[in-house]
Formats: sequence, C-alpha cells, structure tokens
Amino acid sequence: MDFSGATLWLTGLPGAGKSTIAEAVGESLRGRGARVEILDGDRLRTNLSADLGFSAADRAEHVRRTGFVARLLAANGVTVLVPVIAPYSEVRSGVREQHEAHGCPYFEVHVATPATECMRRDPKGLYRRAASGELSGLTGYDAEYQEPNDPDLRLDTTATDIATARDTVLGMLARAVTAPAHLSFTEGDEEVLDGEQRLYSL
Repeated sequence: MDFSGATLWLTGLPGAGKSTIAEAVGESLRGRGARVEILDGDRLRTNLSADLGFSAADRAEHVRRTGFVARLLAANGVTVLVPVIAPYSEVRSGVREQHEAHGCPYFEVHVATPATECMRRDPKGLYRRAASGELSGLTGYDAEYQEPNDPDLRLDTTATDIATARDTVLGMLARAVTAPAHLSFTEGDEEVLDGEQRLYSL
C-alpha cells in the first residue's frame, strides 16, 4: 500500500486517554517529517459543529462531518488523528466505508479504558458534574456508548503508560502502510501480528 495519508480514529469513553495518545503519536510522527493533523473534539464542537447539540442525531452528524474532513486531509497525504468519542457503531462504520470507497487508509483505535478508571481520572470534571445532576447526556454515564467489536487496535490505558500506547499505535501504522523514504520508521516500530489480524491488546 502506498502511503498517501491515513486516518486513525481513537474512540472511547470521556477520560479514556484518547487525546493524550493522539498528541503523543502526532508529536512522534511530526518528528519523523510526517504531515499530521489532530482533529480535537472540543475544537470541532466550537467551530465545525457549533450548530449541533448532543442529541443522538446531532452526535451522529458531528461524527459524519469530522469523518469527511479527516478523509479530505488523508487523501492529501496528511496523517489524521481523531480523538473523538463517536459513540455509535453504525456511524463509525459509515466513516470507515467512506474512507475505503476513496482509497484512504483508515484505522479504528478503541481506547478501551474501563468506565471506573475514566471516572476516577475525570480530567474535565464531567463525571462529577453528571453525578451531581449538573450535566446530563454524558457518554458512558447516562448516554449510550457502543463499543467496537472489531477495531484495528484495542488499548486499555489502565496499566499502560503513554509511551507504550504511542509505540503500539506507531507499530500498527508502520506495519499497515508503506511510508515514504524520508520517514524513519524503525524495525522496533513494527509489532508481530497474530496471523492477518491487525488487533493488539495491552
């Protein structure tokens, strides 16, 4: 497969570690000379999807819009990291199908940190606000989250440090795509796969 950009969508509960992993992977790829864009959910919500709320229909539309932007960037040689919850399986599958229909590599990374750990971390105070009744419709708390059945990669950050998570994502990417000569993926970036399945578990 020729390297022409790719989308890595990191899905998972609030507080799972999606954005932290995306930032670490992005920093490493930029250091190797790659063109990288991180589509941060909060920034997208205040710009691309400022007109949307948090109903099921609006959440789905937000993911579709984000997927469209990611595909355009990936088609132009950008590695796109998308740390966006994307709670519904059908909508995530639609984003993948759109990438595949246009020949753009797409990888779904399930940051599978358990809800109990996400609640303990609570970096934005969302779970605390939900528990107090100040916030409703929090994904994984009182709004549905449909876990991926067959992601390209599954990471549980409960007992995994960010460096290990970063290197595992880079290993998947190195194995799945052919990088241009100026990018220096090393032999250590490639993980041994079980058969043809691109699924890692930590």
